[in-house]
Amino acid sequence: MNFIFSIYRLFERTAEFIFLPLLPLLARLAFAGGLLMFFLNSARTKFGTNPFSPSINAYAQILPGKAEAGGYSLSAFSWLDWLIVMGGTYGEVLLPLLLVLGLCTRLAAAGMIVFVAVMTWVDITAHGVELGAFFNRHANEIIDMRGFWVICLLVLLALGGGRISLDALICRLKGGRR
Repeated sequence: MNFIFSIYRLFERTAEFIFLPLLPLLARLAFAGGLLMFFLNSARTKFGTNPFSPSINAYAQILPGKAEAGGYSLSAFSWLDWLIVMGGTYGEVLLPLLLVLGLCTRLAAAGMIVFVAVMTWVDITAHGVELGAFFNRHANEIIDMRGFWVICLLVLLALGGGRISLDALICRLKGGRR
């Protein structure tokens, strides 16, 4: 029996040695492959004529009730609405790019978790999307997809960008270890 436990412990140490350092890179690559273009394309639909003027589409996606009540007119929105929409739009661009590059990874992961939570809340409350449920036979519900997104982001929040990231490069250049 001790032999089996010894073999298992050897396997466990080997897996930790090989895969734990790779996990942040794999999480960033999974995010890049599955979500980077989703967020960048979504943000692209929100910019108006210049980087500081959101399109009516941005307001309709982020503040749909107010957009509809205002007749989809840009003049119906306040400076606070503008701030919310621009924050969401720039968050949709900057946070995914920071994650993929591994720059300020933990902060970007925390920001993306909040972003996904707000996006999910807007989808459910304003766009009428059904949340769904875990542990059923429907793996394509919003809770399933967003759950996988958040798990990937939690890995990055917990472990940072990893050894192959701009965070690690900056740390090495400043004389720290990573």
